[in-house]
Amino acid sequence: MADRRNLIPISVLTGFLGSGKTTVLNHLMQQPEFSRTLVVINEFGGIGLDHNLVTQSSDDVIVEMSNGCVCCTLRRDLAKTLREAPGRFARGGEVWFDRVIIETTGLADPSPILNTLMTDVGVQKHFEVDSVIATVDAVNGSETLDRQIESVKQAAVADRLLLTKTDLVTAQDLSALRERLQSLNPAAPHVCAEHGRVDSAALFDAGLYDPQTKGLNVQNWLKAEAYRTESDDSAVFRHAANIQSLCVTLDEPVNEAALDSWFDALRAFDGTDLLRVKAMLSVEGSPGPLVVHGVQHIFHPVARLDQWPTTDQRSRIVFITRGIEEKDLRQTLRVFDKAAWAVSA
Repeated sequence: MADRRNLIPISVLTGFLGSGKTTVLNHLMQQPEFSRTLVVINEFGGIGLDHNLVTQSSDDVIVEMSNGCVCCTLRRDLAKTLREAPGRFARGGEVWFDRVIIETTGLADPSPILNTLMTDVGVQKHFEVDSVIATVDAVNGSETLDRQIESVKQAAVADRLLLTKTDLVTAQDLSALRERLQSLNPAAPHVCAEHGRVDSAALFDAGLYDPQTKGLNVQNWLKAEAYRTESDDSAVFRHAANIQSLCVTLDEPVNEAALDSWFDALRAFDGTDLLRVKAMLSVEGSPGPLVVHGVQHIFHPVARLDQWPTTDQRSRIVFITRGIEEKDLRQTLRVFDKAAWAVSA
C-alpha cells in the first residue's frame, strides 16, 4: 500500500443537472489555494467552463485554464487518465498538482467513479479519495429528489451537501429541504453557496487523506453520532427510492479475521446495493482504530490510526443501502462469533 502521506487527495463533485456544479467549480478555480489543482470533468459533450478557458489542445482532451489548472474530459477511461496524470501533466519533470477534483455529469451515479478510484492499483499508487461533494439546487431540489433517483443517490453518498440558489427560496422552503436532506444523509454537513461562492475550507480535506498531518479528522468524516438516538445504539433513517441509512455500534473489540470474513460476506450478500460503508472499528490488539471505506462491492484498504480521536472507543459502522433490510444486514453480523462482534439485537 502506498505511503498515505504522499497520496494526492481526490474530491468528487457531483449533483443533478442545473444544480450549480460548474458555477461553484469556476469560483474555486479562481482562488489562489486551488492553483495546484487538476480538474477532471466527466462530460462527453462540450466543457462548461467557458469564461475560464484559455486554450484547448488539438486532441480535444486537455484544456488550459487561466490559473494554470488542466481539465480533462472523460472521453477516455478515468483510471487511465489518472494513472497517466502525474507524468502526462508534469511541468519541468515534476508533478505540479497536489489536489484533484472530478466533476461528474448531472445524471451520474457517483458510485462507479468511487469504485474506480478505490480499486485501480495504478490510481492507488498516487491518489486517495478525500470527499464526495453533492450540489443541491434549493429551488428545484425537492422536486428533483421526488423524480430523479440519481439525485437521491448523489445526496445519499455525499460527505458534504452544498446548497445552491438559496437566495431564490423562502426560509420555510429552505428549511423543508434541509430536513429532507438530513433524513436522507444525517452525517453530511450542509454548506451554502452564494452565486457559486463558497468557503472551500468547509468542503475539502474532509476525509481520511493524510491523517498524519490532518489530525484525527476521521471522526468528522464518519460522524456516526448523527445517527444516534437517546435510547438506541443504532438508528435507521428511511426515505424514498428504497435508500436508507443505518448506523451500528459494536461494544466490544472485533476480531480482525472475523472482520475480513464479514467484509467478504457483505460483498457477496448484495454488494451492488451497498451504496456506501464507512466505519471506525476497535480491533483486538490494536491501540488505534481501523478505518474502513467501502462502495458497493469494493472496500478500500483499511487505514490504521495510532490513536483514537475520542474517548468513546466503540466500533461504529455507517451503511447507506438500497433495498436492503436492516434485519438482513444484521444477520450477516450474527453469522460470525457473537463474542467477537458483540452485536446488540
